[in-house]
Amino acid sequence: MNLLQRFGYYLGGLCIGMVLVFFLWKKKGTTFNYGLDARVLNNIRLKKMVYSDAATFEMTKNKLDETAINHILKQGDVNFSESETHQKPCAIYTIEGEFKNNNIILTIENCDSIATLTHFRIVR
Repeated sequence: MNLLQRFGYYLGGLCIGMVLVFFLWKKKGTTFNYGLDARVLNNIRLKKMVYSDAATFEMTKNKLDETAINHILKQGDVNFSESETHQKPCAIYTIEGEFKNNNIILTIENCDSIATLTHFRIVR
């Protein structure tokens, strides 16, 4: 068996293994939050979400509900330049995303056990 055949067997086995691992981890619901954005958004999604009166009013006025918030917390980007990540006791994050052709900016106060949506804004 020459080097080219060995390399072919190696790549074939590697691809089969990658496919198996992908499907097994997907079935388990495993996530890989390597980026800073992904870790912050996952941390917020895992906590109980509370809505301020101002945020609830803006959501109602624009005819949007928790579906928009959940979508942005999965697909959005954290704007760290406008966030106050080292504020104690609760860090404040500005999250930007798009939902139904609306650019939405959320301001979330992220505490130990609860996340509070303090501001909800649509940018036109």
